[in-house]
Amino acid sequence: MKKTLIVATRNAHKAQEIAAILPEGYEVRTLADYPQAPEVEETADTFAGNAALKACGISALLPGLVLADDSGLCVDALGGAPGVMSARYAGEHGNDVANNARLLQELATLPPPHTARFMCAMCLAEGGLVLAEFTGKVEGRITATPAGEHGFGYDPLFVPAGYDCTMAQLPAEQKNAISHRADALRQLMDWMRT
Repeated sequence: MKKTLIVATRNAHKAQEIAAILPEGYEVRTLADYPQAPEVEETADTFAGNAALKACGISALLPGLVLADDSGLCVDALGGAPGVMSARYAGEHGNDVANNARLLQELATLPPPHTARFMCAMCLAEGGLVLAEFTGKVEGRITATPAGEHGFGYDPLFVPAGYDCTMAQLPAEQKNAISHRADALRQLMDWMRT
């Protein structure tokens, strides 16, 4: 019998990625399956804080395990920006094209290499209480020209360390093996087995 895991997101890309990384035996549901669930405002100034807000807020309303993820890109030359503002860096939430354009504009006058990392904070909650928290990351750099058709967000600009192509050029299976989200999910799976 499959275990149900509610992922506190309406972002279909994020939910698909999490479902693809999880081992068999999990049924992933999202907030799209619970239209009555409210939007939880991400008002914290850290990824972990936002993940906890979402996980606790949704798990207080829905029965079962709730997993929330807050993730983004941190660029060293920009003092860690876009950081927690990654999804709305250019103003409109989830406008990947505008966010990527703003990032390239901000970096245009700064000398490369533009080292960066994708960060992912995950929080597992039940009944409005935090059960466990996990942090994953993948190091890399920002390229000057977007490339690739896969992924979402900043994937067309992010070249992971040890690779010569962007995350968006990697097949989904390969990206899911090295991503910040996969790193955090491996820790979650280890915790759930203990």
